[in-house]
Amino acid sequence: MGRRQNDSESSRFISLSFLLAGFISCVLVYTVLSVVLNSNTNSEGSNFEPLTLAEESNDGGCCRGIEKLELWGAAVKWGSDHKFNSSEECCQACKAMCTGIDGPCLCDTWVFCGNKKACGSKFGECWLKKQKDIFAPDRQEAGNHVIWTSGIIFGKGEGIVGLETEYGILRIKLFPDCAPHSVAYILELLTLRHCAGCQFHRAEGRGQLWDSEGNHMEKASFGPPFAIIQGTLEAQGTAFKKIPTEECPYIRRGSVAWVGSGPEFFISLADHQEWKKAYTVFGSVLPEDMQVAEKIARLPTKSDVWNNIKVSVLEKPVPLLIQRLDEEWGNLKTNVKSD
Repeated sequence: MGRRQNDSESSRFISLSFLLAGFISCVLVYTVLSVVLNSNTNSEGSNFEPLTLAEESNDGGCCRGIEKLELWGAAVKWGSDHKFNSSEECCQACKAMCTGIDGPCLCDTWVFCGNKKACGSKFGECWLKKQKDIFAPDRQEAGNHVIWTSGIIFGKGEGIVGLETEYGILRIKLFPDCAPHSVAYILELLTLRHCAGCQFHRAEGRGQLWDSEGNHMEKASFGPPFAIIQGTLEAQGTAFKKIPTEECPYIRRGSVAWVGSGPEFFISLADHQEWKKAYTVFGSVLPEDMQVAEKIARLPTKSDVWNNIKVSVLEKPVPLLIQRLDEEWGNLKTNVKSD
């Protein structure tokens, strides 16, 4: 995919050859990840930024929150009598009350004080709360003066948003415990009356490289085509703030992830372990809705070149609208697999 780098001089020693081959492979992998999802900076209307590789996560699971944010809500456990040593433990305590086994979540919000100096006697307090509307969590305050870290939890069948297109609705299960900043941005978009400028503009099917379940075919290349549909989630007239790198698992069929720090994003039509753990994944398309993504991937395209990589751009971009879906979807299945 990227331009292959070759040695101009042959090595006399086998060990040196192996070292050089390893170096070249690393360069190629980095080059591919840096350009596959980024447009040529000279292309009209392009404002894409280079990808930076995220470090692999070894925390064994997701339980993230947003620092310097205090969420309000009805308390189900008072922090003064409920203390932990870390925000992860506080988050897990909320999750334990949101299993879906005994009905609706009893806890969907956690608030933790983890800075010993700033918190003082409140250090370790873990407040567990319940929102009136989890799509619009009640913010008490935010800013550098705030001593709290807060997060939200979506139970089974909750936290589903829809990307509405003329070809159907893509229902997406959001991951606030893995990508809280990303989900907070999506929830902000839900408050807008429109999402003018939000659209899909690139579409590449699976070709003969991946099967219908997203598995890579033996001995096949890794693209092009790259088995994705790509677009932007930036509403015109609304200032966009770069999203920090969050949880970066392997890309699976149905993964919804940012390109760099957004607002460019993509939905994967296949498993992409060759991309390593390089993209923040903030949601997953429900399996039964992947047919909509496949339909968009089959629309007429024209060829373009982004950073020396051949890509397929939609002849007519597909506008999309983000909508909240309040109906609970029971024990829904997502495309998430354990790594």
